[in-house]
Amino acid sequence: MVFPLSGMPRLIRLPVVGSTMDLLHGLAAEGAEAGTVVVAGEQTGGRGSRGRDWRSPPGGLWLSALFRPGAAAGVELFGLRIGLAVAAAVEALGSGLRVGIKWPNDLMVGHRKLGGILCEARWQGDALGWVVAGVGINVANPIPDDLADTAVALDARLPGATPELLEPEIVTRLRTLGAPSEQLGAGELSELRHRDWLLGHRLRAPSPGTAVGISADGALLVRAGSGETVAVRAGTVHLAGHSFTS
Repeated sequence: MVFPLSGMPRLIRLPVVGSTMDLLHGLAAEGAEAGTVVVAGEQTGGRGSRGRDWRSPPGGLWLSALFRPGAAAGVELFGLRIGLAVAAAVEALGSGLRVGIKWPNDLMVGHRKLGGILCEARWQGDALGWVVAGVGINVANPIPDDLADTAVALDARLPGATPELLEPEIVTRLRTLGAPSEQLGAGELSELRHRDWLLGHRLRAPSPGTAVGISADGALLVRAGSGETVAVRAGTVHLAGHSFTS
């Protein structure tokens, strides 16, 4: 079903899709305007980073939003900026809830994953055509037994939480994100430090050492045993043992 919003881009809600990202890429190629959002009650072909399957059963919030930044500057920072917006939207549902960001694209509550963000850019020749940001949040969907130790649903922390309650706050914040820039601003860096789930954790990959922050260009900063600080811009994070911060 399509719900046109007066003076605003389309908000498209569907009960089941293969992938909200794939659907929105198709709409973008047909000329859909920035701010168009696709929300699905269930995805049968959802995906996470590096092509991993993303389980998207009923009860979760599965959506994608379209951005047309016009220039490629700062496009690699979309994931972190959207993470900040989504984390704030989730926290707006209830006091006392803290949502962390695990670089580069995971949303965390305590020691478990609440959701994730995946950004995909499409190019038209040498020019950036558009960016689709996929957001997946466990809200009231059951967590599979094999993920019970590593994932959490929002209603376990906020009883009564539903996708319908969370969706408007997230959509509004995504649609009002400021123009992208090549560097994270001072306010964004301050908020990231507050939400930096990896801060203080010991890592064995993508670079061995201790996570000490996130740089203005979005790199994960890791202090090696030698004392040198390494800026990591890609890779999968693996913790070294169980070193958790408070």
